[in-house]
Amino acid sequence: MWLRVLGSAAGGGFPQWNCDCAQCVAVRRGSTNCAPRTQSSIAVSADYQRWAIVNASPDIAHQIDAFGALHPSVGRSSPIEAVLLTDAELDHTAGLLVLREQDAIHVHATAHVRDVVSHAPPEGTALLTTLSAYCRVDWHEVVAGASVPMPGGYSYRAFDSPTEKQPRFTGNRYDGHGRNIGYRFTDDASGRSAVVLPTVHELTPALLDELSGCDCVLIDGTCFTDTELIDQGLAGSTSRRMGHEPIDAGSLDKLAALRSGRKIYTHINNTNPILMHDSPQRAAVRAAGVDVAYDGMEIEI
Repeated sequence: MWLRVLGSAAGGGFPQWNCDCAQCVAVRRGSTNCAPRTQSSIAVSADYQRWAIVNASPDIAHQIDAFGALHPSVGRSSPIEAVLLTDAELDHTAGLLVLREQDAIHVHATAHVRDVVSHAPPEGTALLTTLSAYCRVDWHEVVAGASVPMPGGYSYRAFDSPTEKQPRFTGNRYDGHGRNIGYRFTDDASGRSAVVLPTVHELTPALLDELSGCDCVLIDGTCFTDTELIDQGLAGSTSRRMGHEPIDAGSLDKLAALRSGRKIYTHINNTNPILMHDSPQRAAVRAAGVDVAYDGMEIEI
């Protein structure tokens, strides 16, 4: 089984279009100490021919162009078999509109996520209404704990990743389940597995159990410290209030103790110093046995 990091940045990418923080300035100037990154998305395949995309970022067209295995081979066909959504955030769903030239898009999502993208503001994003005007959308409801076979020889099992982030869209329909999820992929032939979990409010014991024993974990690395954006004068919210457990005094110690194979931070915000190759924060992450994802990174499980 293969996992390909199509995009490793949080919403806005790196550099973020409206940010002049020191790191965004450095990457715009072509610094060799960092590299540009597109918004978070992962491709998964067990045969390197049929692929599922975990989250369709607004950068999906560029990401497809950058990865030959996702190029069309006959006419306007595509090796992308499905899009699996972890939540209803725009940086994870807006790319569906870019894929509208397909005859049909197979979208796997929880009932809550479908509810949000189906309704018009202020209750939702109305993305489904727009997309359905261009192509057929085949929805596959994701239920936590259920094993779902996928084309090519692997399966996934979703699990809840609870969050206390203030929701933008819920109306009166949210029952506390399916708002934010992770996926555990298992190769049919080898039994080896990988977890993709780009958004984590808190790595609780229950979530750590979901990660334990897998061969690779791609996990939320949005901010290094809880007050990172406040300290840089860029926002008034902490990392935790935005729904992301910080690395320092948060996820890093838990991941260092986790019994699993490779552990890799992805969904990295433009303010996070681990983006800089020589930063002490990046050195601390690597010393704890955790890698930093980059666009084009490929992991064979």
